[in-house]
Parts: sequence; structure tokens; C-alpha cells
Amino acid sequence: MPALFLDRDGVLNVRTPGDYVKSPDAFIPTEHMGEAVSSLRRHFDRIFVVTNQAGIGKGLMTHEDLNSVHATMIHIAALYGGRFDRIYHCPHRSDAGCPCRKPATGMAWQALADFPDIDFETAWMVGDSLSDMQMADALGMRKVLIEGKTEETFDLSQFQVDFKFSSLWAFARWMG
Repeated sequence: MPALFLDRDGVLNVRTPGDYVKSPDAFIPTEHMGEAVSSLRRHFDRIFVVTNQAGIGKGLMTHEDLNSVHATMIHIAALYGGRFDRIYHCPHRSDAGCPCRKPATGMAWQALADFPDIDFETAWMVGDSLSDMQMADALGMRKVLIEGKTEETFDLSQFQVDFKFSSLWAFARWMG
């Protein structure tokens, strides 16, 4: 079975435009997030989270803050039998030129180093931004766009995605 890569903000939790999820209290799961992760486990060998977290690089939060947020996310998924194999994050600002910050592919390559059985050509990426789709495209992954990120628009006629859904839950239901 293939691997699944998930963006966090806008996919697993409700986005906070112009701000960062800096504490567990600010982590609001998307509709049926736990059920979706649990359901998707039937179709994917491994589930990874790949998330840009520039709030750390900007000094607005710490790695400990991020770990607390992720502990909440992991707990919510576990309540429904879901789990993540690993969570990767890039703490750097967009102007840092970091090779792990999406759309760069560093987090995916880190996952491959940790889990050598990953095959990018059979993997899927679910995200809500252009950078998610660009990372997936660069690696030959199937691209699933979660619609709803209104402050970022891009011309889908010039950038091919494989599927579009309103939420991770809608994608999970479609997968069956």
C-alpha cells in the first residue's frame, strides 16, 4: 500500500489565517479529523504529517509549544483508532532558503530516510496550498487539494491536481 503525506493546517486542523496554532487550546480539528485518519489507515501503509511552522523561526512559539500541539493532534486521532507514523516540520521562515520548507522536498526525503519502503510514485499528498501541490508534483506523488484556503489562489488550469475535496473527511469517505 502507498504512503500518505498530510499537510497540517487546513487539513488536520482549522486554519488560523494570519496567525499560528501556538498552543493545544488553539488546535481545532477539522470535521471528523480523527475518523478520517483512522479510515485512511486502511488504504495507506504509512501516514505522515509534513508541515511548515515558521512561527518557530519568527520567535512566536517554541519547539516545545509545537510538540504540545502535536500531542493534542495525536491524541484526537488515537481516540478514533488513527495514528501518524511520523510528524515532520520545518521551523524556518520562508526567507531562510531551507531545503525542508515546502514546496522544497526535504521533509519527504527525511521520511524516506526514516522509512526506506516509501515509494514516492505511489504516495499521495493531501494539502490546501500551492506549496503542498508543488512538493508532491516534484516527487511524482498523487495530489489531493483540500479547497477552502481563500487567501491563496492559484490557477488550477496551469497546475494539475489529481483530486479536489472540501475536507480530509470528504477524501476519506471517497476512499471508502
